[in-house]
Amino acid sequence: MNSAYEVIIRPVVSERSFDLMSNNKYTFEVARKAPKEEIRAAVEKLFGVHVLKVNTLWVRPKNKRVRYVTGKTRTWKKAVVTIADGEQIEIFSNQQAAAEE
Repeated sequence: MNSAYEVIIRPVVSERSFDLMSNNKYTFEVARKAPKEEIRAAVEKLFGVHVLKVNTLWVRPKNKRVRYVTGKTRTWKKAVVTIADGEQIEIFSNQQAAAEE
């Protein structure tokens, strides 16, 4: 991987990911071949925070049906990044403040 933008694809927005934010854990969809070291470097570069820990997992496909056609969703890689105390990622803090209101 070359660019930090190629490693971090998008933030994961869900109830569970918002609950993890109170523990300084942020969830991202990452490139399939990105190792933990590249994920750590990309988050530190893009958001200017200190990463303490990176946990990765594969999200398995779910069975879906549209009328008579059955299929599966895609498989993707998720990373839960723990950052240092007192720091936060601004993209998420705006959404978290709106959710609290």
